[in-house]
Amino acid sequence: MNMYVSNLGFSLQDEDLRKLFADYGDVSSAKIIVDKFTNKSRGFGFVEMTDNHAAQTAIKEVNGKMVDGRPIKVSEARPRDENSSNGYSKRW
Repeated sequence: MNMYVSNLGFSLQDEDLRKLFADYGDVSSAKIIVDKFTNKSRGFGFVEMTDNHAAQTAIKEVNGKMVDGRPIKVSEARPRDENSSNGYSKRW
């Protein structure tokens, strides 16, 4: 299951995100999204876990947890809108 993690501190790295979820099961990937021009964190990322049950438990346990002084938000990731690479549909 792929999870969306937001409200992340800007100093967190991919490995920090992986460690945060590793207590709940096998983490197949953990990626903090960075701005392509500044190479700085955009404050959100994605974590993928191989076991859906473990991922659901992680969502319940980690959502709202204080990390780097911020309450992070965790939810199941939704697929991107097929019409656009940024998730917004084009209407022109």
